[in-house]
Amino acid sequence: MKAIRTMGAWIEGDAVRFRVWAPDHERIEIVTYGEDGQEITGALPATPTGGGYFEATAPGLGAGALYKVRIDGEGPFPDPYSRAQPFGVHGPSAVDDPSFAWTDAGWKGVALEDLVLYEVHVGTATPEGTFDALIPRLAELRELGITALELMPVASFPGERGWGYDGVDLFAPSAAYGGPAGLRRLVDAAHAAGLGVILDCVYNHFGPDGNYLRAYSRRYFTERHKTPWGDAVNYDGEGAEQVRALAISNAEMWIRDFHIDGLRLDATHAILDDTEPHILREIAERARAAGGGRRVVVIAEDSMNDARLVTPVALGGHGLDGVWADDFHHELRVCFAGDRDGYFEDHEGTAESIAATIRKGWLYEGQVSKHAGKPRGTPAEPVPPPRFVHCIQNHDQIGNRALGDRLGETVTQAAFRTMSALLLITPYTPLLFMGQEWNARTPFQYFTDHNAELGRLVTEGRRREFQYFSSFSGAEVPDPQDPRTFQRSKLDWSERQRPEHAGVLAWYRELLGLRAAHPALRRRGRGDFSVEAIGPDAIRIERRGDETSVIALVALRGALSVDLGRPEARALAFSEETRFGGAAQRAPLERGRAAFEGPAALLVEVPRS
Repeated sequence: MKAIRTMGAWIEGDAVRFRVWAPDHERIEIVTYGEDGQEITGALPATPTGGGYFEATAPGLGAGALYKVRIDGEGPFPDPYSRAQPFGVHGPSAVDDPSFAWTDAGWKGVALEDLVLYEVHVGTATPEGTFDALIPRLAELRELGITALELMPVASFPGERGWGYDGVDLFAPSAAYGGPAGLRRLVDAAHAAGLGVILDCVYNHFGPDGNYLRAYSRRYFTERHKTPWGDAVNYDGEGAEQVRALAISNAEMWIRDFHIDGLRLDATHAILDDTEPHILREIAERARAAGGGRRVVVIAEDSMNDARLVTPVALGGHGLDGVWADDFHHELRVCFAGDRDGYFEDHEGTAESIAATIRKGWLYEGQVSKHAGKPRGTPAEPVPPPRFVHCIQNHDQIGNRALGDRLGETVTQAAFRTMSALLLITPYTPLLFMGQEWNARTPFQYFTDHNAELGRLVTEGRRREFQYFSSFSGAEVPDPQDPRTFQRSKLDWSERQRPEHAGVLAWYRELLGLRAAHPALRRRGRGDFSVEAIGPDAIRIERRGDETSVIALVALRGALSVDLGRPEARALAFSEETRFGGAAQRAPLERGRAAFEGPAALLVEVPRS
């Protein structure tokens, strides 16, 4: 693999070296600052080394040194490659020492087939909202059956609160969360607890507030491609080599310097590249190589149902490990919550369409989307089931609702348990959003901390966005800039102790325990399971092992009566048992015959004949 230049600032012996890319500029100076934030007299001139690169060495500087970059007398500006921004995205950059007393030498990562993902927003997961505050929760999550955290973006973003998708300093973990040192402590503790850590990375655009890339070079963006955020990131035009290097080296850094176990790549359909190899393939290959023998997974978030993303390179694909497959969520949401606005109009939520989605992995394989007005998707059959990531909640599907209300505010407890069973008993990779395991009721709303002018535009745009949604008509959309919107989104861990939540938590523990331990549920191949609709309101899922099978009978609504023809069948769990928050004293199975009212799910074990 071609070596990529180290950019930004790094420690080398008793000095700090700087490298800046500023093509079309002639004079670069490194401006240093004291601990009080005041500029130190006498800027350090950088020497041009060709190709738009400039370098400088500052003897006597070390970890924590503060600096900015002056460009042709303008600025000075923060370094877009800085490893730390202790005073925010507009403040001086800081030199980071990547050395750390890691204790995870024996950690080998998490296999794709074993992933149970737990999506976390660091700022709202705990009252403190920091990396360190998450550490006491790790053992409990592992005991539940979670195998990897999936952190929403942690790269520095404007202000003290935000989702992270408007990050501008991609190499600098947010100071609001605890900075580079805090992230290293969290990852090391996660590995000690037996948890992997996946990181959400945004390479399709950069945020507007605190984005100084254009001050260095206009080549970071291109007018050849357009995205919802405007000009696309330039991965295939003039000057693209260094722009590609920015994304690739960022992915490498997370894996190498922070021991991250994998990446979730945001909105890959908006990462536009007409060259070969595609930037997505390069990111995946370089990220895996940076793992040094650890398992590293790269997962795409993509709305196009494009199997090419996870098709091996040898077969003409990009070679990623997994892809979000939202059809599953949409089908269940239509069925149980009745959503019809936006892309939900493409989904019927019937037993047959849900069964088809589970059978394939996603529903749309080239059919015309009513919502998009064009064909969507590619055949799913060639893709192994673990490569599809399914969910019933995630940050988008909660936070992009007008009020940020969770699923439990719309569906009954019985329906929530049934949807959870459909998520966890299939061979696909499940993703939970933080608090889902106890049906948390705290909202997850859209919040920002922009400057006053940009913040006003964001607030106005947010409210316009929902004015035509019938399901939100008359609702007062929370102001993203109001600190109370952020505070309302804080997870309340004490809910777990309340009876209405404790039963759901027990149901998740039961399902995840079966998923991890039962031989039939550990088999993830396409030939190891089958799905069928049994009537208009029920689904039968069979997972096959060598000696036994697990059959899930799922009533979406109404009464279900099924004779399995196997008197020796044994009930494993029933979603409506009292221990899970329902009213049933025992599982409704007698001599191979099951009869119960939906919504509910019954899991049964039968010997293989």
